[in-house]
Amino acid sequence: MISRRWILRTGGGLTAALLFGPKTVRAADPIEIVMGGRPDGSHVWFDPIGLHVEPGQTVRWVNRDAGNSHTATAYHPDNFGRPRRIPSAANPWDSDYLLPGESFSITLTKPGVYDYYCVPHEHAGMVGRIIVGAPEAPGWTNEPLSDGDLPDAALRAFPTVAEIISKGLVRRA
Repeated sequence: MISRRWILRTGGGLTAALLFGPKTVRAADPIEIVMGGRPDGSHVWFDPIGLHVEPGQTVRWVNRDAGNSHTATAYHPDNFGRPRRIPSAANPWDSDYLLPGESFSITLTKPGVYDYYCVPHEHAGMVGRIIVGAPEAPGWTNEPLSDGDLPDAALRAFPTVAEIISKGLVRRA
């Protein structure tokens, strides 16, 4: 016989399981990249700096730096004449300036390597790399990346494709 006590106990257990059960990130959930910086502005960053996602994943940049505005801008000639460092089939993006607390999102669908930067802080090495898909996946683009006139600080900051794929994400140093 089902008692009131059994219903309450079962319902409470179900509620606890729903509230405290394991949390998983679904492909539909955006992955967040934080734009950060020291209060005195002496160091700025994206975190993670390297990220591996599947095609169709949404990525969201959030400016958590109380003292600076930042951008998330794809390396592409359409963006201020910068060299192309995203797959040729991909659309370039530019978040424009994000004030503290603001965010910007994109959904990446074309497999390959996507490099991006912060317009005012590129020379400080504020860059990031997103790997979409895997090298063995159909449609993977392993195009040569143009170094063009990238600052040395930016070139030194990029994690390698192999490191990103092996770790899934690479936190800032």
